[in-house]
Amino acid sequence: MTGRPITILQLYPRDMNIYGDFGNTLVIKRRLEWYGYEVNLTAYNLGDEFPTDADIIVGGGGQDSGQLKIQADLLKIGPALIELADDNVPMLMICGLYQLFGKFFKTANGEVIQGIGLLDIETHGKSERLIGNIITASQQFGNIIGYENHSGQTYLGTGVKPLGKVILGAGNNLEDDTEGAIYKNVIGSYLHGSLLPKNPKIADFLIEKAVTRKYGAFYSEVIGDSFVEPARRVASKRPR
Repeated sequence: MTGRPITILQLYPRDMNIYGDFGNTLVIKRRLEWYGYEVNLTAYNLGDEFPTDADIIVGGGGQDSGQLKIQADLLKIGPALIELADDNVPMLMICGLYQLFGKFFKTANGEVIQGIGLLDIETHGKSERLIGNIITASQQFGNIIGYENHSGQTYLGTGVKPLGKVILGAGNNLEDDTEGAIYKNVIGSYLHGSLLPKNPKIADFLIEKAVTRKYGAFYSEVIGDSFVEPARRVASKRPR
């Protein structure tokens, strides 16, 4: 596989990268290297020219101020992101960018931050903050383990399916026990931590979709992830 490049694009790392969300990109990069691929790691920040040749796109969380800062620019590149998603480019969006990939985020004080509408979701700021360790049961990925910290509560429309059902924690909102959303190869989630070190099945999903889309098939030796299981066991026993 040597010489077969895969390009990872990190969205707004200067403004949307709290709670270690850049760790998700590092996990994808390292696992691609273990699988024998050459990795090009790129970033898109305010004022940059948006690249349309990314094979995997990753975005993180941010405060309301960060969301407001990037809003106009995100709306500008929104059509390109939607086109890439509809062309099956895999993406992982966490917390703040998960919200802004939806229709809108209405803050607790009534201010509306418009989203790009790639995901059929809407988010409403609430007075209660949802904080703590979280476990989500997913048919596709098994138990997903992470940490949530958000005041926005997200509600899914019919155009997406949930990432999973909450076992411990809050997830998207306090009403329906869902966490995250999936549309085509795009995953949105509230799980920080960062998410992928403890949930490599999601990383491999993104990698497989990217490699298959670019090269037609994904063949690899199985990576020994025994070192992940102790971390998952410890994290799953942490109190809420």
